Amino acid sequence: MPKSTVGLFEDSRVVGDVVREIEALGFPRNEVRTLDEPAMFDVTGVMSFGRLEFEVDSLRELTRIGATEAEAEAYLDGLRHGGVLVFATGSDQMVDAAADIMRLRGAVEIEETSGPEPHLPTVVHESMIPIHEGSILAGRFSQPDSGACVFVW
Repeated sequence: MPKSTVGLFEDSRVVGDVVREIEALGFPRNEVRTLDEPAMFDVTGVMSFGRLEFEVDSLRELTRIGATEAEAEAYLDGLRHGGVLVFATGSDQMVDAAADIMRLRGAVEIEETSGPEPHLPTVVHESMIPIHEGSILAGRFSQPDSGACVFVW
């Protein structure tokens, strides 16, 4: 089951260092990436709305990995204000280590602006006791004032 961590950085100058530190943990280059709002949006046709397409794609990607709609909107708002997202996907230990790096490097806490964790049937959340052996652990995991969220999907 894939596990990802996402950190929002207001200071884009630290992002290169964050990525290098995460890659030094042994992450493959294609499992660590950044996302920032483009300075200009490509127009791909008469009915193309570059900004809207960027925002919809970004929201879709964030919710696909387990962010609530409120969290995804908060991350997107951070991008609108010049922030940069850093994503790292991998094993439990590697993702936890990447989240620690993000926290130490100043990832912004977005928990305050987010809603409750979504209710997913047949999914055991961090605070629940598994009912049967076939349950899956999925959802969002972060600690207050941590700055980086970890998503299992």
